[in-house]
Amino acid sequence: MELDSPWLLEGDGVLLVNGVDVVPLVEAELSRRFPGRQLRTAEDTDGLREAWAALERTWAATLDRVRAMPEGTLDASVDGEWSFSQTQRHLVMATDTWLGKAILQREAPFHPAGLADDSDSDAYSDGDFSAEAPTFETVLAARAERQAMVRDFIATLTPEVLGEPRPNPHAPEHAETVLSCLRTILEEEWEHHRYAVRDLDVLSASGSAE
Repeated sequence: MELDSPWLLEGDGVLLVNGVDVVPLVEAELSRRFPGRQLRTAEDTDGLREAWAALERTWAATLDRVRAMPEGTLDASVDGEWSFSQTQRHLVMATDTWLGKAILQREAPFHPAGLADDSDSDAYSDGDFSAEAPTFETVLAARAERQAMVRDFIATLTPEVLGEPRPNPHAPEHAETVLSCLRTILEEEWEHHRYAVRDLDVLSASGSAE
């Protein structure tokens, strides 16, 4: 049996295997594989800054790995999942949703290079994103801008702002806080990094980027 769920470790849920809750074991192993991942649950400004710095280092190393792989790797899909380039586009959208729209409350927060998922959402519309896939250079530029947006925001973040309320961008009737929005960004980043590395490992093992 294979389970792959980004929600496995949320809240107080348990997963029992022969009477043993394996969730803490999974959590510990994922944090061992991805150093810095454990910082995604930071609750103060210093912790958030450390968490984001760890993510930027992690993605930079992964990008170096992709560039060293065969031509075509950027756009290769494994089992119908998003390619590496599409994953970067999705993270542009996620940052725009949770920082640009939710926290900063910008009226037009979305970069056209972003990529939404297939679910309906009140946060954005199809017209917010380009109908044609942008070049990877465009995606990288948008991604770098969004990473800098997060870095700059948390650089001057105060404890008082962390608790300020914000509407959930997907369901405005539900309240969030600045902290919960930032932690959603961290969760998105680490989960999609896990998926990206998983697929890069498959491509490396096959020796192909088809």
